[in-house]
Amino acid sequence: MSAVRRHDTPPPRTGSSESEVLRGFLDYLRASVAAKAAGAPEPQVRTAAVASGTNLLGLVNHLAHVERATFLGERVTDWQGTFQAPPDATAAEVIARYREAVERANEVLDGCTDLSAPLSRRHRPGRPGPSVRWALTHMIEETGRHAGHADILRELIDGATGR
Repeated sequence: MSAVRRHDTPPPRTGSSESEVLRGFLDYLRASVAAKAAGAPEPQVRTAAVASGTNLLGLVNHLAHVERATFLGERVTDWQGTFQAPPDATAAEVIARYREAVERANEVLDGCTDLSAPLSRRHRPGRPGPSVRWALTHMIEETGRHAGHADILRELIDGATGR
């Protein structure tokens, strides 16, 4: 296995508003996760590399569900099941679905001018959603955590490192 070493991309230079900083860092992490999975060979991209069963493509699939649940209000009934990509989906399809979830989430965020305002919860009427600020902070934490996992899993697959 010959290690591919990419140059690290430094954290983003964002605008000065709270929203620009939060969204800039979230988009930076989202791009890192998608890049880690892109080009990873089958079947290793979906093969568990650690005792917990975590695999690279499963992380991408999970994050797509978290994006849709957090920003689009979609309901997830089996969170553990989101850690496995559909067996009939190619890696490219799973990554495309993640990017689509991010795009749809960004469309929602583009309409949010008040970080304190609650996000819509169409599947839970009468129950307010979290504030936009909380949702952005949560997604930075969630995506950053799994981006770290993705770094390790990709290196275990083929030695690729860097963003």
